[in-house]
Amino acid sequence: MQQATTDIKPTPAPGPGGTAGSAASAAVESVLNRGLNVRHIRFMALGSAIGTGLFYGSASAIQKAGPAVLLAYMIGGAAVFMVMRALGEMAVRHPVSGSFGQYASRYLGPLAGFVTGWTYVFEMAIVAIADVTAFSIYMGFWFPEVERWIWVLAIIFFLAALNLLSVKVFGELEFWFSLIKVVAIIAMIAGGAAIIVFGFQAGGATVAPGLGNLVDHGGLFPNGFAGLLASFAVVMFAFGGIETLGITAGEAADPKKVIPKAVNTVPVRVLLFYVLTLGVLMSLFPWNEIGTNGSPFVQIFSGLGIPAAPHILNAVVITAALSAINSDIFGAGRILFGLSRQGHAPASFGKVSRHGVPWMTVVMMAGILLVGVVLNAVIPENVFLLIASIATFATVWVWVMILASHVAMKREIARKGLPASEFPSPWWPAASVATIVFMALVIVILGAFEDTRVALYVGAAWLGLLVIGYRLWVRGHGRARAELVDETAQLPQVPAGR
Repeated sequence: MQQATTDIKPTPAPGPGGTAGSAASAAVESVLNRGLNVRHIRFMALGSAIGTGLFYGSASAIQKAGPAVLLAYMIGGAAVFMVMRALGEMAVRHPVSGSFGQYASRYLGPLAGFVTGWTYVFEMAIVAIADVTAFSIYMGFWFPEVERWIWVLAIIFFLAALNLLSVKVFGELEFWFSLIKVVAIIAMIAGGAAIIVFGFQAGGATVAPGLGNLVDHGGLFPNGFAGLLASFAVVMFAFGGIETLGITAGEAADPKKVIPKAVNTVPVRVLLFYVLTLGVLMSLFPWNEIGTNGSPFVQIFSGLGIPAAPHILNAVVITAALSAINSDIFGAGRILFGLSRQGHAPASFGKVSRHGVPWMTVVMMAGILLVGVVLNAVIPENVFLLIASIATFATVWVWVMILASHVAMKREIARKGLPASEFPSPWWPAASVATIVFMALVIVILGAFEDTRVALYVGAAWLGLLVIGYRLWVRGHGRARAELVDETAQLPQVPAGR
């Protein structure tokens, strides 16, 4: 039998829409199984970096910044690494299912926890709606005669059913999804490098492949510094969802071992999946040709002379979409579980099945996706940048809350003389402060460009609604800071005289 975690109080206070009776019934089965091992979480860490933001968003980022987009991904990746180290330090100290939502509640106050948790759910809902619609489009490539809504319904029910089984099933599914994506990316890099080294003429290219393509078409900054700044809206969207790793702490078999290992792979993932992949791509094709003749990754396969390139890519992007939807359901569900236990969501979201899965949260996410099917039927396909920018706002807000919670935790550790963290964030406090400043800059960038400015309006309205909702509906235990168990190992006491 899987070891269970009791990271939070077993009997939740009634949340909005809940009663004392419903809270009591939720306590019958109210613990999550620790069923995720090192292999699961390591590949979840790998897979979280590969999705829509890479396969399609990268072309948009390249068009904005040119080859300078490589610098944007390195800067953004460094900032994301600091966010993940901050989250990793808190996750090892407090391995709870509610993760950063509960950390914000504990160290910044219950309102911050409420806003952070629900903003993450909002982020996952937006991204999931986009991904489930993308999946139906991908399947239409092979089966154009089948109505898209059939594929949407099928994948929603399929993934919802799998998420209801057990967290170990989720981990296994994500492992294989991520393995396919990682192998595909490595194959793209190896194939592209072979074209460059041996001088093959890449299919569709108007110039010979080579590293010179990085500087021969307007230089590294063809659109100037403004182009580099504009690309951050898409670049940071690509990294969104990586914080789901922190949520796995509540269901990891050994959080103190697996979380640090997964977090420390972030720099390698950024360099491999983004910088190296896009560097190879822009060496094969001038940056201003990328994305103008279909997907940039189809261009790589075509350059290798593989006639089935579109089909290979379609299989990979379908896997990426399935993985993304799977992670969205998992992440939003676990945060909702944590919110319910804090009194920040209906108590029914705290109910756990006999398999140790918060089943009501899975059902709610499935319902949101069904609504998304209807919404996407009337939304034009050019809405990607809008969705990406709104998701970027929500993502960056969550990251700022993670960093702020970490700063508050470090100050409390110093003030109370608590045991030092077992997985401390490096270069404290300078790196944390610099990262917060950078995240604020990304928010400003969203407002500076017309095509992403609406994200600020939507984001501000969302945050305002959350504050109103907290004031109106959260009562009792929900107005108190989260109580988290500090699992930091105590230093051994040395007897006097030795």
